[in-house]
Amino acid sequence: MNLMRTAMLLAFMTALFMFVGFLIGGRSGMMIAFLIAAGMNFFSYWNADRMVLSAYRAQEVDERNAPEFYRIVRDLARNAGLPMPKVYLYDSPQPNAFATGRNPENAAVAASTGLLSALSPEEVAGVMAHELAHVQNRDTLTMTITATLAGAISMLGNFAFFFGGNRENNNNPLGFVGVLVAMIVAPLAAMLVQMAISRTREYSADRRGAEICGNPLWLASALGKIARGAAHVPNYDAERNPATAHMFIINPLSGERMDNLFSTHPATENRIAALQEMARGAFNVSTPPVRAANPTRKSRSVPNTGLGRGDSQPPKGPWS
Repeated sequence: MNLMRTAMLLAFMTALFMFVGFLIGGRSGMMIAFLIAAGMNFFSYWNADRMVLSAYRAQEVDERNAPEFYRIVRDLARNAGLPMPKVYLYDSPQPNAFATGRNPENAAVAASTGLLSALSPEEVAGVMAHELAHVQNRDTLTMTITATLAGAISMLGNFAFFFGGNRENNNNPLGFVGVLVAMIVAPLAAMLVQMAISRTREYSADRRGAEICGNPLWLASALGKIARGAAHVPNYDAERNPATAHMFIINPLSGERMDNLFSTHPATENRIAALQEMARGAFNVSTPPVRAANPTRKSRSVPNTGLGRGDSQPPKGPWS
């Protein structure tokens, strides 16, 4: 169901992009729009992962400088039947994580230093299993294409403002009305579709992530902590790169609580409830792939990678 809905939304996004090109320049404008979209998608396909990781100044880690975190990801990837992804840490006190990459063979998962400080190993396993589910479902590529198309539609809307308002321009089949649609309605519709696609993928990744890590309640507990952290601790890199907000397990820009047209993620309460229902149902909890050395421990130190400075530790508060 989610796959069909995502395919329909992507088809609508593509059609909307072509329609905006048509509004600006008729058939020739539509062809130009198609060529622009093809070029942008080609570039994003090969470079989006490096661009995102660079935007957050993420550093690759391995068994030497982050042994526990690396082992968690390695065991989860084995459970999921996935190739071992590259593992990154980025310096932010806000607990959060994301995945990127064009396919499972070229994937990367990244977590914040705040995530490793605030969550237990079991909760970290739930989060990283969710991100590996995105990799397995190829959501990272889907969302890259969606974000690229949404950005291209907004760019065409700007073109319409500068070039489409010329009354002598006979290429615009709808005249000034077409310019308004291209400037305002189309970019707004593209944003709504992008957010809708993001929301449809989160529930699927939650369920598959619970299967990968072996316990839905690990992820449910982690989601609650991350949502409270996102509401209290800013992520300045995300604020400078708002187009990447949909990539994170919880929106890093706000503490949104409602499922609505303008949210990039489902309501956290609904996601937690679905995972709790999954745990109460016929779900078979497998042998946990991660065991904490001390099950009563509620947090753990940041690996010695040069990222975890004193000011990177999340402040104590009601979200922890």
